[in-house]
Amino acid sequence: MLSIVNSTALSGLEGHLVRVEVDVTNGLPNFDLVGLPDISVKEARERVRSAVRNAGFEFPVKRITVNLAPADIKKEGSMYDLAMAVGILAATGQLDPVACGRYAFVGELSLNGGVRGVAGVLPNVLAACENGLFSVVVPRDNADEAALARGVEVFPVSSLNHLAGFLRGETDIPAHRVDPDTIWQPAAATAADLSAIRGQHTARRALEVAAAGGHNLFMVGAPGSGKTMLARCLSGILPEMSFEESLEATKIYSLAGLLRPGLPVVAARPFRAPHHSASSASLVGGGKFPRPGEISLAHNGILFLDEMPEFSKDCLEALRQPLEDGTVTISRASASITYPAGITLVGACNPCPCGYFGDSLRQCNCTPGQIKKYLGKISGPLLDRIDISINVPRLSYEELNDPAPAESSAAVRARVEKARRLQQDRLGSPGIRCNAHLTGTQARDYCNLSPGAAALIRSSFKQFKLSARSHDKLLKVARTIADLAGSEAVEAEHLAEALQYRIS
Repeated sequence: MLSIVNSTALSGLEGHLVRVEVDVTNGLPNFDLVGLPDISVKEARERVRSAVRNAGFEFPVKRITVNLAPADIKKEGSMYDLAMAVGILAATGQLDPVACGRYAFVGELSLNGGVRGVAGVLPNVLAACENGLFSVVVPRDNADEAALARGVEVFPVSSLNHLAGFLRGETDIPAHRVDPDTIWQPAAATAADLSAIRGQHTARRALEVAAAGGHNLFMVGAPGSGKTMLARCLSGILPEMSFEESLEATKIYSLAGLLRPGLPVVAARPFRAPHHSASSASLVGGGKFPRPGEISLAHNGILFLDEMPEFSKDCLEALRQPLEDGTVTISRASASITYPAGITLVGACNPCPCGYFGDSLRQCNCTPGQIKKYLGKISGPLLDRIDISINVPRLSYEELNDPAPAESSAAVRARVEKARRLQQDRLGSPGIRCNAHLTGTQARDYCNLSPGAAALIRSSFKQFKLSARSHDKLLKVARTIADLAGSEAVEAEHLAEALQYRIS
């Protein structure tokens, strides 16, 4: 007898509906699995066989053929266990095939018939919805995550027996609902507060401008000057994520299996800080079947590269295309996958290998050649994609012990959110969320330069030998500074401040 049940497959974050076709016929006992499954899917044969028997059902001693269609899409992971078990029970008359065909099934089976949670449930549920299937059965552990998908009825199950009772009409499983507000974690709760930063007024201002416009930031300073602390404070002054932004980040973390227990939604803006020993594949993403890397995991948040010159050349140069396009494409022989990579890059480094070039108190022991080689590891094209570059000087004793309270992240965040609202009102485009995302043409259209600002940028273009990209980024930063000041036009003082955020 033939039965057909539904599941899903992912190619990156793009989903496809999978028809699990189960044919049980007379013949020598055998369990064939076809349809381009990987090793983890092929192992499902033993899990399904044991789970069906231990749950009290009859496993057919016949020839079983399971086809995962379409056969030209690679299937991976343990998420097909539940669909295959349901298909076998339907093909042998132990469950109603019509009832089984109304749902998509996602879940891993344990040997005793329990249903375990799996990675990637949210993008799989969204894939089912996009393909016209609006009822999905998922593991109970993944219920909250799956319920974030709007317009889909999610039915959580804990075991194969629990599911069988539901499909037979013997057990009522209400569609799971979740209120995002009840599982929302405020973004500022996980970030350092700017009130802990003493001195560093220029750096604090640069953080505010970077947050207001979504600009990339690069800091150069001696060891212990506070670069890492400043970077960690940035996430605390960024605006809270919208539901759409949160859903984008949650899909990526779900696919990577990084959602924390009890917190099925990424509500705080991601802050990723990979070690400088990270490989290019871990940063960009990769593998035989490409998985998201640190760049994509930082989507809608911050990617912090401390000791930036210590990263390999391949890692640093791989950042160029994602910074420009907001996406990262991983090409393999089996597939070409595109992941979102709308990040704010924050880089930090010392001024030289020993860290004390230009320091007022300690002498640098590096030769000019060593300094040039060290800083030369960060290429000109990459620096050209960074909007704001600043020096972070050593703190004096008086600055470090100044009793005057520093401005808190909450106060700065209020100004940042006001500037972001001005940008949204001006742009009116859901795909462009801040000034940093403007194209070159849009930057010139929206930056209403006063006569003084126009004269200043004309002279600066020649003096600083700006590229076309640098020119546009200068306009975007000046536009953000004007937004923070509440000015409709970009004045000369706004452009002059933007020029200060460049390291020649």
